[in-house]
Order: sequence, then C-alpha cells, then structure tokens
Amino acid sequence: MRAEGIETARRILCVFPRYTSAFGTFEYAYPLTDGVKAFMPPQGLLLIAAYLPENWAVRFVDENLRAASQDDFEWADAVFVSGMHIQRQQMNDICRRAHGYDLPVAIGGPSVSACPDYYPSFDYLHVGELGDATNELIKRLAEDTRRPDEQVVLKTIDRLPMTEFPLPAYELAETRKYFLGSIQFSSGCPYQCEFCDIPGLYGRNPRLKSPQQIIAELDKLRECGMTDSIYFVDDNFIGNRKAAVELLPHLIEWQKRTGYVTRLACEATLNIAKRPEILEKMREAFFATIFCGIETPDPDALKAMHKDHNMMVPILEGVRTINSYGMEVVSGIIMGLDTDKPETGNALLSFIDDSRIPLLTINLLQALPKTPLWDRLEKQGRLVEDEGRDSNVQFLLPYEDVVNSWRKCMEVAYQPDKLFARYQYQCDYTYANRIKVPVSPEMKSWRNIRRGLIMLRNIFWKVGVLGDYRRAFWKFALGRLKRGDIEGLISASMIAHHLITFARAASSGQQNASNYSIRLREAAVPAE
Repeated sequence: MRAEGIETARRILCVFPRYTSAFGTFEYAYPLTDGVKAFMPPQGLLLIAAYLPENWAVRFVDENLRAASQDDFEWADAVFVSGMHIQRQQMNDICRRAHGYDLPVAIGGPSVSACPDYYPSFDYLHVGELGDATNELIKRLAEDTRRPDEQVVLKTIDRLPMTEFPLPAYELAETRKYFLGSIQFSSGCPYQCEFCDIPGLYGRNPRLKSPQQIIAELDKLRECGMTDSIYFVDDNFIGNRKAAVELLPHLIEWQKRTGYVTRLACEATLNIAKRPEILEKMREAFFATIFCGIETPDPDALKAMHKDHNMMVPILEGVRTINSYGMEVVSGIIMGLDTDKPETGNALLSFIDDSRIPLLTINLLQALPKTPLWDRLEKQGRLVEDEGRDSNVQFLLPYEDVVNSWRKCMEVAYQPDKLFARYQYQCDYTYANRIKVPVSPEMKSWRNIRRGLIMLRNIFWKVGVLGDYRRAFWKFALGRLKRGDIEGLISASMIAHHLITFARAASSGQQNASNYSIRLREAAVPAE
C-alpha cells in the first residue's frame, strides 16, 4: 500500500550514505567481479520510496555508487536519509550538503531510532518503523517544505502491519551493481542477548510478511536484474519457526519455477541445528549460507550474555550439522567480554581451526543503546566516551591487550594458507551436500558465461599473477579446476581476497576493531 489522501505533489530525494570500510561489506572483492560497486540495496529507503504518495516523484541515490549531485539537490523539495551507526558521519554530511540548498532533511532507520542525539542538525527525526510517524512526516511535507524552526521528532506508535508493506522500489536502484540482493521477511527477535539492540528497537514478537509478499519481492528483484544471491536481512530467520516452515515450500516452488539461479542466505540462531525438518527444506530452497551469531565458544561467556540457546547443541556439532545440509556457516565472534581471559585469543584460533568456518566477523564488544549491556555498564560506570577508542566499553582486561589479541586473531585466522584450507574443506564436505540443481537456459546464456569469464580473468590476473599470496591461491584453484568446480573457485576466491586484504589492514591497526565503533573515520569507500 501507499500513503493516501495527499493531493500536493512533492519531489523527494532519497540518499543512502557511503559505508565506512568494514569487514562485512566485502569492498575488496569488488575489483574481481564484473562491475559490482556496492554491498546491498538499502531496504529501508526503498521501502519508504515505495510508500510515498503515488503523485510524489522520487529520486534514489546510493552514495556508494555516486555522490548526490547539485542537480539532485536542486531538483528536490526534501531529502530523506537512512542508515546504520557505522554511517553516522556520512549521514550528517549529507544533511550539511542538503542544507546548503536550504532543503528540509529527514532521517530514519536503525541508527537514529536508537540514538536520536547523534543527529542534531536534521530537521525531522523519524524514530521507529514504518507507521503513523511516516504518515505525519508526509503530511507535514505536503503542507510545507520549508525547514522547520526547530528539530521535529516523530516517533512511531502505531506500526504499519508488515502484511501491508509495499514492494520496495527496487526499480530505482542499479541492482546489477550490488554484491548481494536483500529481502526482509520478519522484524524482531524473541531472544534477549545482552549485547543486542534488536528486541529494544523492534520487539521480541517477530512481525511478518506473508509468503506471497516474499515471492512477489523475489520476482521483482529478478525483474530488476538481481539474480545471483539474495540475503534475508531478518535478525533471526527462525525467530518464528512456524512462519519459517510455512514460507519454505513457497521458496522451493519459486526456485523450481525460476531454475535455481538464485542462492539464498540468512541469519539464524545456532539452535537451528536441532531442526532437521527446517534445514532439509532450506536445502531444497537452495540456501547456501547461514550467518550464526556464535559470539564465543566459551560456555560461561554464552551464559553470561544470555545466549544459552547456543548451547542447546554442542557448537562444533551444530556447525557440522548445518554443513551436512550443504550450508556454509558464517559466524559472528565478540572479543572483550567480561569472561575473557588472557588465553581467549588462542582458544578462539583453535575453535576456528576445529570448526573450519572460513568467514568469521570478529569484533570487539561495543555497548549499544537500548541493550541490557548498555544499562549494566552504565550502572557500573564502565561506558567510555572516547572517539579515539575502538570500543566504548571499559574491559576487565587491559584495553591494549584486548585490541592486540584481536589483531593477532585477525592476522592468524586469515593467513592465506589457513583460509584456503578452510574453503577447501567447505568445497569437499559442505558444498558437496547441496542439491544438484538443473542447468537452466539462464545459466547457459552467453551473458552468464561472459560474466563468469570476466570474473575468472580478474581473479587469475589480480590474485594469481599480481597477488603476493598466489602460491596458496593456485594450490586451491588448481584443485577446483581439476574437479570442474568453477563456481566454487570464483565465489571462494572473491571472498577470500577481501578477507585476506581486510585482515592485513586490521592486524596493522588500519581498521577499526568493531563494526559499531564510536571511533569515527572518513569513509574509505568513496563515491565514484
């Protein structure tokens, strides 16, 4: 549905900010692709763009692809911005530029919803999800597009049911230039992990779209050119297990109809390993990857952070179970916990060796507002306001020791030989368990073959010839070539190149030790 009852026509410029260089945006893999320039199309802004009145003109600019221009600002009546904490500096910069044209600027999304005080210069703060605050913002702009005399804060009380969400305006985005597609099925998570702000922001009772909506969104993504990989951005795909079970047969039928061209990925709690009936359906739906917030292999630490559900099955057993259904596990890891000991870093490296997980996002603990962790540390006087640090937490271990341990883990875990050995395991023992999909006409098309040849050329030249870890690469690559596994070679090599490059920068102190760090930096991925 759209906002209705608005007769005044407006022109809205939706601007998505650049990402600061981060482990999980994969920017070092882009030069190996056939033209990828950005991570994922932003769900929030494209949803708002689709919700605006039908007679309102909308222009979307992702500054990871190009900067909003003078022409964009001069065209607009108002500017909408959305993003996450890591984009804070860039969002404030967009506001400054828009104000140079005397435009009113509204900001929404997860960062401002958690921390409104981060954005003092914006004219309108949209706090919360799509709902009555959105309607009020539209109403105000329909009446007057002059900047208000003082900041207006609009808080969503009555949220629009997700079953009434419009299809995001994917047609406004240059989808072929994104590394991954994105789709949202649910909002919220039933668990209350101490460090997580999702229950505080979106609630513990997951709200859901219908399976029919999801299929319509997938079809629209395909129509707009996004066919390779699509990520369910839900905080927990099995937050409502019954709903996930009901959705999966629709995804299976969609894959059969479209020829299994698209790989799916999601985030879920590790206790999904106790649900073989869900894993089997996910395998049939061609889920290739599951991000699991393992956080730590230490049971005492999991209990302390209220993540006991990670212990419903032994962690290594859970990882192997998921692998047995053909799905690679990607893991979130946190260092700097109160339960950490001087030997925690070495224990983590042993866990990485044992689990054979190739990709682990290893972060320092960061206390986010609207979390039990924030409340506890605030009472203990352990929140640190220092933008020169990688974390706002006063650790129980010496700060420099924790940071140095993180750097060592990044250096050792992503040594080329070790990383490619883990990918070799995935190729032999995880990917081999995936369903055998038919070779559809789309896969055999010249356009698809040409894309593969371009990526192979880039990988062979930039890694296999110019790369300083080419020996480890060729050892892996020749094994894949002998087996005819071109797809495994391309996907593993692209991700590995990013991980190796990023980890080297991290271990030398050139990257933040947390994706949520309050240490503000200039974005390392400039708009072109």
